[in-house]
Amino acid sequence: MNEPVNAPRSQPVDESPDERDAAPRPPQRLRSLVSWQAGKVSTIGARATARHMPLTARADFAVLAALEEFGALSQAELGRRLGLDRNDISGTVTRLDATGSVDRRADPGDRRRNLVTLTDAGAARLQEIQHAADQAQAELLTGLDQAERRALQALLAKLLDAHRPEPA
Repeated sequence: MNEPVNAPRSQPVDESPDERDAAPRPPQRLRSLVSWQAGKVSTIGARATARHMPLTARADFAVLAALEEFGALSQAELGRRLGLDRNDISGTVTRLDATGSVDRRADPGDRRRNLVTLTDAGAARLQEIQHAADQAQAELLTGLDQAERRALQALLAKLLDAHRPEPA
């Protein structure tokens, strides 16, 4: 599950505040832009995620989580919900099917479509990947207490809800 990932690190996690303060800083005008801050946090989050989850686990996590929450879905619907290209979703579903994490069968209502369902093995795999995702989130949110983490999540959810979803 935690295959080595050769992702560059922006800063060591155990860097002291004095070491962080000594790093060159962009101008305040730039640092005050929420979009700039969000972009930097996104980069830090992506690097933390890469350290804890290989790329295939991230795609697996998205598909397995969607099937857990929404039940059986066609490959096309999975792609739409996750904002993934049909070739990407097909490759992920094929890999998950080969490991027994999902079951892919022709839709009885429309034999041209495949319905994908989560298996017990897939639910167990989702829990494993969730643990890695939780580690990445803990690393990202270092410095915030539980109340601040909940507030940040609520504010980010509110911002995302105010904008039309776009494909990844």
